[in-house]
Amino acid sequence: MKGTSSFTPVFSSRLAPVFARYVDLKRALGRRFDLPARTLQSLDRFLCDQSAKYSGLNAAAFQAWCHTHEHVTSGVRRVRMLEVRSFCLYRRRTEPQCFVPDASFFPLYHQRLKPYIFSATEVGKLLSAAARLKRNPASPLRPELTRLAIVLLFTTGMRRGELLKLTLADYDRQEATLHIRETKFYKSRLLPINDDIVDESERYLRVRARWRLPVSADTPLMWNATRGGRAYTGTGLRYCVQPLLEHCGITTTTGKLPRIQDLRHSFAVNALLRWYRAGADVDAKLPLLATYLGHGSVVSTHHYLHFIEPLRTAASDRFAKHYGELVAPLPHPARRRG
Repeated sequence: MKGTSSFTPVFSSRLAPVFARYVDLKRALGRRFDLPARTLQSLDRFLCDQSAKYSGLNAAAFQAWCHTHEHVTSGVRRVRMLEVRSFCLYRRRTEPQCFVPDASFFPLYHQRLKPYIFSATEVGKLLSAAARLKRNPASPLRPELTRLAIVLLFTTGMRRGELLKLTLADYDRQEATLHIRETKFYKSRLLPINDDIVDESERYLRVRARWRLPVSADTPLMWNATRGGRAYTGTGLRYCVQPLLEHCGITTTTGKLPRIQDLRHSFAVNALLRWYRAGADVDAKLPLLATYLGHGSVVSTHHYLHFIEPLRTAASDRFAKHYGELVAPLPHPARRRG
């Protein structure tokens, strides 16, 4: 499904026609391309403002433009510089001598945080602790809503933003599905859910009915009484989950609280772990996992499949079971007699 664009860049430099064709091409291929287009618009404005100093997009102009972005993190700078490099590579198709920046000089990516992988036992403790959350006028269903949020995040692997965008109409009891509407990769998908998740959802909806809260189709599933009954924000959901993590003593190896997005990582890793233990063809199943997670390709899914314990052990055991007899120990060297 093609994404709809809400941003129309305006280009005015000598490269304006090339910028415009490049953005049009990316959007014709189904990308929303708003953030990259803003980056290219920034470069276009810089080239206009500095037209007396730089005759076009060359190494000096590119370096000077990069200096104007030193207020942002190195990871963000790298992404913006890569967007410009991609544009330059596109331009080189018709202008073989045009400048293309060397990516080896770009800032390094930030080191990704190692996700915390929740066990089913830990999630069970969180669900039990959710019942102790206090209600308040802004969140009369805080215990039930927090419980359902944890269940959906851990058992479906949906993104936090996808959860917060769900409406009552997106839940289909008869078909046992959740409709995840156009999100990160501008695609919609239906998530099948099992009977246990359906029961959790129905229990939550019955409590909503007892409190006589809005039940129209467009009402957010993660409903909050503030601001006219809008959905919870990411920050608001974090304030619900953090006390549970503290109460259950669940922390990372560095002593910090896990992040909500770690529940998504946990879903992916636990799915892979189940397949390894069941002797399934993991490579054949990865496309299914990618579709369920809403990824554009299996490459994106690999980001979640971190080689960690107990995944390492499961993979090693499976290798030993099938190929262990092919691996012979090295002979000990003969000892020399004195």
